[in-house]
Amino acid sequence: MTVPTPSQTVGPFFAVMLPWTDPAVLGGDRWLRGVLYDGKDEPVLEGMLELWDPSTGAFGRCHTDASGAYAFRFAKPAALPGPPVQAPHLAMSVFARGLLDRVVTRVYFPDEPAANAADPVLSAIPDLAVTLVARPGDDGYRFDIHLQGEHETVFFDLV
Repeated sequence: MTVPTPSQTVGPFFAVMLPWTDPAVLGGDRWLRGVLYDGKDEPVLEGMLELWDPSTGAFGRCHTDASGAYAFRFAKPAALPGPPVQAPHLAMSVFARGLLDRVVTRVYFPDEPAANAADPVLSAIPDLAVTLVARPGDDGYRFDIHLQGEHETVFFDLV
């Protein structure tokens, strides 16, 4: 009988094993900034985030800094045609210590109230949708990510 190898968590080696020389820029003049938090609301210092604009295919990768912060420069995405039409959003993958696999979420925009109200994903989780909507910032938006806990961000189960 074959016994599978046990799973192991991702280690703190993103800068060595997954180098990314391009800046965290998807084009545009807006910033998406935030902090990656663990289940104790402590910043995750060795995290890595990937951001993808499904309306253009633009992609960027960013490591968290010594305070758990990240920043991407981007152009605001367009709505995705349907049916059903999806509100403008960015797709985000999060890699961090303690995770067996990446977790995936979306970032929606507060200045799209009508589109957000009609979006099928946000409509399916009305009590949790607030965790997917960025807040306005000085030069773009703020989107803090909570991996667990009282303010946990909604993550999607990908099959």
